[in-house]
Amino acid sequence: MTDKKNITGIILSGGKSSRMGTDKGFLLFNGKSFMQHSIDALKPFVESIMIVSNNKDYDIFGLKRIDDAIENAGPLAGIYSGLKESKTDYNLVLSCDIPLINSNILQKLIDAIDDDSGIIQIESQGKAMPLIALYKKQCEPIFLKLLNEGELRLQYAVNQCNVKNVVLNEEETCFTQNINTPEQLNAILK
Repeated sequence: MTDKKNITGIILSGGKSSRMGTDKGFLLFNGKSFMQHSIDALKPFVESIMIVSNNKDYDIFGLKRIDDAIENAGPLAGIYSGLKESKTDYNLVLSCDIPLINSNILQKLIDAIDDDSGIIQIESQGKAMPLIALYKKQCEPIFLKLLNEGELRLQYAVNQCNVKNVVLNEEETCFTQNINTPEQLNAILK
């Protein structure tokens, strides 16, 4: 078991939320913001949590908030910004738009830690999920090099590292659902 003192939680909330029309981190599900659901899922495993967002409204959560090191460069820049700021070898990365996420899913990532993998990501219904993943600090210079070359595709960047997928079973896939539209939000609220 990796000591939580060696794991930082990084929550990405820098997206434009164009399909939702509002900042997804503040949407409510079961009386709590999406952001709070991510925070609660991370807490058992990490010493500290940071939010990567240029939106100062996230300061209300009382956590360290950092701006994107490279603006308008998508989730790859968000992860790079978090890794750059992190003081730990291991970093649990979540996007803020997965309100059903729970600690059991994150435990699977930690259980899969080995000496070889730079990134351990969830695979749900045959789809790799690099925004529910554990990143080693060693990925930081690789991501910076790619960003400096103008590369913005997260999956491309992930594939430049040694990656391991943790495959979820059918019953677990609901916990990794991204909520990007009002219709998707209404579906989980029912």
